[in-house]
Amino acid sequence: MKLMDGFDSNYRYILVAARRARQLQGGAPPVIDTQSRKPCRIAQDEIKAGKVKWVIPEMPRSPAEVAAELLDKALDKE
Repeated sequence: MKLMDGFDSNYRYILVAARRARQLQGGAPPVIDTQSRKPCRIAQDEIKAGKVKWVIPEMPRSPAEVAAELLDKALDKE
């Protein structure tokens, strides 16, 4: 399967399309005109048209990373 434009993996494309399809099933209006009535197809058409934006959230730092950073700052200040 060819990698979709704008996606780093086919898996991410499927996740984005599935999440958008769930929004459509929940009552969100489509953002494009399409002949399809199926939420999955509408979601795919919206992605293809560039109407669905997505971001990879930044991972929160672990408490150990925060503690190490604070310790480094404390040791540098002395």
